[in-house]
Amino acid sequence: MAEQRHCRLWLLVLALAPWLQASTGATTFTISNYCSYTIWPGTLAGSGTPQLATTGFELAPGQTVRLAAPAGWSGRMWARTGCVFDSAGAGICQTGDCGGRMECRGAGATPPATLFEVTLGGSGGGEDFYDVSLVDGYNLPVVAIPRALRGQGACNATGCMADLNRSCPKELQVDCGGGAIACRSACEAFGQDRYCCSGAYGTPTACLPTAYSAIFKTACPRAYSYAYDDRTSTFTCNADDYTVAFCLPTSGIKESEAMFLGAEIDGGNARPAYGNGENNAPPAYGNGGAGAYLPPTYDNNNNRGGAAGTYEPPVYNYGRGGAHVPPARRASSASTRHVRPWLLLLLLVCFP
Repeated sequence: MAEQRHCRLWLLVLALAPWLQASTGATTFTISNYCSYTIWPGTLAGSGTPQLATTGFELAPGQTVRLAAPAGWSGRMWARTGCVFDSAGAGICQTGDCGGRMECRGAGATPPATLFEVTLGGSGGGEDFYDVSLVDGYNLPVVAIPRALRGQGACNATGCMADLNRSCPKELQVDCGGGAIACRSACEAFGQDRYCCSGAYGTPTACLPTAYSAIFKTACPRAYSYAYDDRTSTFTCNADDYTVAFCLPTSGIKESEAMFLGAEIDGGNARPAYGNGENNAPPAYGNGGAGAYLPPTYDNNNNRGGAAGTYEPPVYNYGRGGAHVPPARRASSASTRHVRPWLLLLLLVCFP
């Protein structure tokens, strides 16, 4: 009798597993460094949601960190560069600094910084809203690739793979003596209402693209270029995992799709976005540290290939004809998970 009860409970757990997994609503952010140098990612939770397990950490080339976020979490992520910290975690970064600490602890990024922003659906279901923003300027290329929940279709990747530091106008450059390390927004550089969408320009009809925001938009069509750039820059998805990749080389994404994220294409060959002066050269990787992985490879037919164990990106698409228009926003609704009927039938037959 005890064995029957044990078996019955085991089958019941198996039957309810998909529903139990959905009810937790947890989402994983896989933060990866494909740059040829160390970066220091930072995270900031939005109002009313908790900070993640870490709000700032060091990430060497080729390393990956995974962070879990609860349902309904809202916040942003970015990467700092040129940081120096002491043993107590105090210091300073050349770009993206957050109060002079390794752990940002509720402090946001000092502009200019490329931001990934997301609001997750609640525990009852509903869509995530996410974007990559250049409204606060640019310091590093970043791509966000969501993986849709099973049965929920595909999601759009977004981001900015271009090296905007190369094409940044002189008056927007942050230069520490060796060339531009970041590109400021026109709002930060000039402080004028028409660039900041403030004052008389504080509405979508009054605040229009400028010559400076057009530079960002041309380079990265899917990223926010100014405050009211919603139509082509905000995306929705039902996802359980987001890969947030800094300096992702174009070998890590299909060439036809990389172009819509601002990747540079030269003679049919994609070039890396991080600008180390070598065509098609991936960034330097660590010595096989925990969580490190290489980007996937594609054959001439855009089919994934490569050695066993190669990282495989989530499913994503770009709509018909690679249009820059995000999918239509659907009304939020609970994600329905059904108990497997054959397991319930087995329970009834075997254990009346």
